[in-house]
Amino acid sequence: MDQTLVGWARAVKARRARGGDAGVPVLWLFTDADRLADPRAAVARLPKGLAGVVLRHDDDPARPALARDLARLCRARRLALAVAGDWRLAAAVRAGLHLRAGRRPAGAPRWLPAWTSSAHGVADLRRARRAGARLALLSPVFPTRSHPGARTLGPLRWGLAARRGGGAGALGGITGLTIRRLGARMCRGAGGIGALG
Repeated sequence: MDQTLVGWARAVKARRARGGDAGVPVLWLFTDADRLADPRAAVARLPKGLAGVVLRHDDDPARPALARDLARLCRARRLALAVAGDWRLAAAVRAGLHLRAGRRPAGAPRWLPAWTSSAHGVADLRRARRAGARLALLSPVFPTRSHPGARTLGPLRWGLAARRGGGAGALGGITGLTIRRLGARMCRGAGGIGALG
Protein backbone atom coordinates (compact mmCIF):
# COMPACT_ATOMS: atom_id res chain seq x y z
CA MET A 1 0.00 0.00 0.00
CA ASP A 2 1.28 3.42 -1.03
CA GLN A 3 1.65 5.25 2.30
CA THR A 4 2.25 8.59 0.57
CA LEU A 5 -1.17 8.22 -1.07
CA VAL A 6 -2.72 7.31 2.30
CA GLY A 7 -1.16 10.44 3.84
CA TRP A 8 -2.60 12.56 1.03
CA ALA A 9 -6.03 10.99 1.65
CA ARG A 10 -5.88 11.78 5.37
CA ALA A 11 -5.17 15.44 4.56
CA VAL A 12 -8.08 15.57 2.10
CA LYS A 13 -10.42 13.98 4.64
CA ALA A 14 -9.39 16.51 7.30
CA ARG A 15 -9.94 19.41 4.88
CA ARG A 16 -13.37 18.02 3.96
CA ALA A 17 -14.34 17.60 7.63
CA ARG A 18 -13.55 21.28 8.26
CA GLY A 19 -15.85 22.11 5.33
CA GLY A 20 -18.65 19.87 6.63
CA ASP A 21 -18.27 17.12 3.98
CA ALA A 22 -16.62 14.12 5.63
CA GLY A 23 -19.09 11.44 4.49
CA VAL A 24 -17.67 10.03 1.26
CA PRO A 25 -14.42 8.03 1.42
CA VAL A 26 -11.35 9.58 -0.18
CA LEU A 27 -9.58 6.40 -1.37
CA TRP A 28 -11.27 3.73 -3.51
CA LEU A 29 -9.78 0.32 -4.26
CA PHE A 30 -11.09 -0.96 -7.60
CA THR A 31 -11.23 -4.74 -7.86
CA ASP A 32 -9.90 -6.23 -11.06
CA ALA A 33 -10.28 -9.90 -11.96
CA ASP A 34 -6.92 -9.89 -13.79
CA ARG A 35 -4.73 -7.60 -11.67
CA LEU A 36 -6.27 -8.36 -8.26
CA ALA A 37 -8.12 -11.64 -8.61
CA ASP A 38 -8.81 -12.01 -4.89
CA PRO A 39 -9.10 -8.55 -3.33
CA ARG A 40 -9.90 -9.72 0.22
CA ALA A 41 -6.36 -9.31 1.58
CA ALA A 42 -6.02 -5.84 0.02
CA VAL A 43 -9.38 -4.79 1.48
CA ALA A 44 -8.27 -6.01 4.91
CA ARG A 45 -5.27 -3.63 4.72
CA LEU A 46 -7.23 -0.50 3.70
CA PRO A 47 -7.24 2.25 6.32
CA LYS A 48 -10.43 2.15 8.41
CA GLY A 49 -12.89 4.96 7.81
CA LEU A 50 -10.82 6.44 4.97
CA ALA A 51 -11.46 4.08 2.07
CA GLY A 52 -14.03 2.29 0.00
CA VAL A 53 -14.10 -0.61 -2.44
CA VAL A 54 -15.57 -0.70 -5.94
CA LEU A 55 -16.44 -4.29 -6.83
CA ARG A 56 -16.08 -4.88 -10.54
CA HIS A 57 -15.24 -8.54 -11.35
CA ASP A 58 -18.10 -8.27 -13.87
CA ASP A 59 -17.71 -11.60 -15.66
CA ASP A 60 -16.61 -13.62 -12.63
CA PRO A 61 -19.17 -16.34 -11.77
CA ALA A 62 -18.08 -16.07 -8.13
CA ARG A 63 -19.02 -12.37 -8.02
CA PRO A 64 -22.06 -12.81 -5.70
CA ALA A 65 -20.00 -14.75 -3.14
CA LEU A 66 -17.17 -12.22 -3.40
CA ALA A 67 -19.70 -9.41 -2.89
CA ARG A 68 -21.01 -11.05 0.29
CA ASP A 69 -17.48 -11.54 1.64
CA LEU A 70 -16.46 -7.98 0.82
CA ALA A 71 -19.65 -6.57 2.34
CA ARG A 72 -18.90 -8.32 5.65
CA LEU A 73 -15.27 -7.22 5.57
CA CYS A 74 -16.16 -3.64 4.68
CA ARG A 75 -18.73 -3.37 7.48
CA ALA A 76 -16.21 -4.73 9.99
CA ARG A 77 -13.55 -2.23 8.86
CA ARG A 78 -15.83 0.82 8.40
CA LEU A 79 -15.24 0.88 4.63
CA ALA A 80 -17.80 1.75 1.97
CA LEU A 81 -18.65 -0.80 -0.72
CA ALA A 82 -19.96 0.05 -4.19
CA VAL A 83 -21.02 -2.61 -6.69
CA ALA A 84 -20.46 -1.73 -10.33
CA GLY A 85 -23.37 -2.10 -12.69
CA ASP A 86 -25.61 -4.52 -10.75
CA TRP A 87 -28.12 -2.78 -8.50
CA ARG A 88 -29.76 -6.05 -7.42
CA LEU A 89 -26.46 -7.41 -6.11
CA ALA A 90 -25.72 -4.06 -4.43
CA ALA A 91 -29.10 -4.14 -2.67
CA ALA A 92 -28.67 -7.81 -1.68
CA VAL A 93 -25.39 -7.12 0.13
CA ARG A 94 -26.48 -3.70 1.43
CA ALA A 95 -23.90 -1.81 -0.61
CA GLY A 96 -24.06 1.26 -2.80
CA LEU A 97 -23.64 1.55 -6.53
CA HIS A 98 -20.74 2.42 -8.79
CA LEU A 99 -22.17 4.11 -11.88
CA ARG A 100 -20.56 3.83 -15.27
CA ALA A 101 -20.18 7.19 -17.05
CA GLY A 102 -22.72 8.65 -14.63
CA ARG A 103 -25.53 6.31 -15.66
CA ARG A 104 -27.65 4.47 -13.09
CA PRO A 105 -28.32 0.85 -14.12
CA ALA A 106 -31.75 0.28 -15.64
CA GLY A 107 -34.36 -0.20 -12.92
CA ALA A 108 -32.08 0.91 -10.07
CA PRO A 109 -34.21 2.49 -7.34
CA ARG A 110 -33.35 6.04 -6.28
CA TRP A 111 -33.08 4.98 -2.62
CA LEU A 112 -29.98 2.91 -3.46
CA PRO A 113 -27.01 5.27 -2.96
CA ALA A 114 -24.51 5.87 -5.72
CA TRP A 115 -21.16 6.13 -3.95
CA THR A 116 -19.01 6.51 -7.04
CA SER A 117 -19.07 6.85 -10.80
CA SER A 118 -16.56 6.56 -13.57
CA ALA A 119 -16.19 9.60 -15.83
CA HIS A 120 -14.19 10.27 -18.95
CA GLY A 121 -15.14 13.88 -19.57
CA VAL A 122 -17.21 16.84 -18.45
CA ALA A 123 -20.52 15.38 -19.66
CA ASP A 124 -19.95 12.22 -17.59
CA LEU A 125 -19.08 14.29 -14.51
CA ARG A 126 -22.27 16.31 -14.81
CA ARG A 127 -24.38 13.21 -15.50
CA ALA A 128 -22.87 11.50 -12.44
CA ARG A 129 -23.74 14.45 -10.23
CA ARG A 130 -27.34 14.52 -11.55
CA ALA A 131 -27.58 10.75 -10.90
CA GLY A 132 -26.56 11.29 -7.28
CA ALA A 133 -22.99 9.95 -7.32
CA ARG A 134 -21.09 11.14 -4.28
CA LEU A 135 -17.73 11.03 -6.10
CA ALA A 136 -17.05 10.83 -9.83
CA LEU A 137 -13.58 9.55 -10.73
CA LEU A 138 -12.26 11.15 -13.92
CA SER A 139 -9.91 8.89 -15.88
CA PRO A 140 -7.43 7.92 -17.10
CA VAL A 141 -5.31 10.68 -15.67
CA PHE A 142 -1.92 9.02 -16.11
CA PRO A 143 -0.73 5.89 -17.95
CA THR A 144 -2.17 2.79 -16.31
CA ARG A 145 -1.68 -0.95 -16.58
CA SER A 146 -5.47 -1.36 -16.74
CA HIS A 147 -5.61 0.38 -20.13
CA PRO A 148 -2.14 0.14 -21.69
CA GLY A 149 -1.57 2.66 -24.47
CA ALA A 150 -4.81 4.55 -23.77
CA ARG A 151 -4.77 8.31 -24.25
CA THR A 152 -4.46 10.01 -20.86
CA LEU A 153 -5.79 13.33 -19.63
CA GLY A 154 -2.69 14.49 -17.80
CA PRO A 155 -2.84 17.03 -14.98
CA LEU A 156 -3.82 20.05 -17.09
CA ARG A 157 -6.74 18.50 -18.98
CA TRP A 158 -7.86 16.63 -15.84
CA GLY A 159 -7.93 19.93 -13.91
CA LEU A 160 -9.85 21.77 -16.63
CA ALA A 161 -12.46 19.00 -16.92
CA ALA A 162 -12.77 18.68 -13.12
CA ARG A 163 -13.37 22.43 -12.80
CA ARG A 164 -15.93 22.50 -15.62
CA GLY A 165 -17.66 19.40 -14.26
CA GLY A 166 -17.95 20.68 -10.69
CA GLY A 167 -15.12 18.67 -9.14
CA ALA A 168 -13.82 15.13 -9.41
CA GLY A 169 -11.69 12.36 -8.07
CA ALA A 170 -8.83 10.85 -10.05
CA LEU A 171 -8.34 7.38 -11.47
CA GLY A 172 -5.66 5.88 -13.68
CA GLY A 173 -1.99 5.71 -12.76
CA ILE A 174 -2.62 7.22 -9.33
CA THR A 175 0.15 6.99 -6.74
CA GLY A 176 1.24 9.16 -3.85
CA LEU A 177 3.55 11.00 -6.23
CA THR A 178 1.20 11.46 -9.20
CA ILE A 179 -1.78 12.62 -7.10
CA ARG A 180 0.15 15.68 -5.94
CA ARG A 181 0.38 16.87 -9.55
CA LEU A 182 -3.40 17.40 -9.59
CA GLY A 183 -3.64 20.14 -6.97
CA ALA A 184 -4.67 19.72 -3.37
CA ARG A 185 -7.91 21.71 -3.57
CA MET A 186 -9.29 20.33 -6.82
CA CYS A 187 -8.90 16.56 -6.35
CA ARG A 188 -11.65 15.20 -4.06
CA GLY A 189 -10.57 11.57 -4.01
CA ALA A 190 -8.61 8.86 -5.76
CA GLY A 191 -9.08 5.35 -6.98
CA GLY A 192 -6.67 2.67 -7.96
CA ILE A 193 -5.58 -0.93 -7.99
CA GLY A 194 -1.80 -1.11 -7.76
CA ALA A 195 -1.28 1.67 -5.20
CA LEU A 196 -3.91 0.21 -2.86
CA GLY A 197 -3.71 -3.51 -3.69
